[in-house]
Amino acid sequence: MTATDVGSPRTESTPVVRRERTISKAEGWRRRGPLLPAMVFAIVVTQIPFLFTLYYSTQSWNLVRPGSREFNWLNNYVDVFRDSQFRQVALNTVIMIVGTVIISVVLGLLLALLLDRKFIGRSLVRTLLITPFLITPVAGALIWKTTMFDPVFGLINFALSPFGVDQIDWVSRFPLAAVMTNLVWQWTPFMMLLILAGLQSMPKDIAEAARVDGAGPFALFRELTLPHLRRFIELGAVLGAIYLINTFDAVYMMTSGGPGVASSNLPFYIYQRAFLGFDIGQAAAMGVVTVVATIVVSTLALRLIFKSFSGNEEAA
Repeated sequence: MTATDVGSPRTESTPVVRRERTISKAEGWRRRGPLLPAMVFAIVVTQIPFLFTLYYSTQSWNLVRPGSREFNWLNNYVDVFRDSQFRQVALNTVIMIVGTVIISVVLGLLLALLLDRKFIGRSLVRTLLITPFLITPVAGALIWKTTMFDPVFGLINFALSPFGVDQIDWVSRFPLAAVMTNLVWQWTPFMMLLILAGLQSMPKDIAEAARVDGAGPFALFRELTLPHLRRFIELGAVLGAIYLINTFDAVYMMTSGGPGVASSNLPFYIYQRAFLGFDIGQAAAMGVVTVVATIVVSTLALRLIFKSFSGNEEAA
């Protein structure tokens, strides 16, 4: 053995042994233990009532007729789909959700693009724009009904009076649009914050390189900004739609579903059938149909979003 042999590094590669750590059942339960109370609470307050709703949906049960409760198989579901008012209310719900989400996303995108720029008073403007999302929905509905849409003292008529508009009762003439206006005002800040977070996560060097290559503002927005914001917009749309399908307070406080069912949505119509019409069986069947439809639509939408997120991560 020579001196050079002693100082020279070894050329043979040493195999790396990877040890996979196995977790025992006791360790697994110890880690899941803190989550068990929350899971039990969620089951008690959501799944057990839903099982009771499934049971009631198979009963012919009207509180106005004592002793009329009996098992009637799936006749309640047949009556639900034959009910023309239920179909109209379902259409109102779809219009309310789709219209509110689209308008909120568009306005939120415009406001996010504005707040992504530096200007004096940006923090104050951002705080003021977030405020509607922090107001209680019942209080917001009362503000729009009494302060904004009132035919005599409303600010909308006051602002439009120079253009010949005189004491229009907006809530009575356009009930569904009035409710949607309140919901758009409430949900635009949420969409704005979500899209603004997406804008601030966008790499700045790519946009700078595109500007150096001669790309204009519209081309930058179309080719870089909008594709980057796609997953944020989709996530905001799905979350907003899932929440808006449960909207009750705005309809109840502003229009009470009227005139007729012109502004009624599924939650309010189910409330009317259960607590004003006292038809527990049909109200339960309507609730089950609404829940199943919501689960199907939200599951498909969430799968598309998760696929979009995983595709972007693989591309990165």
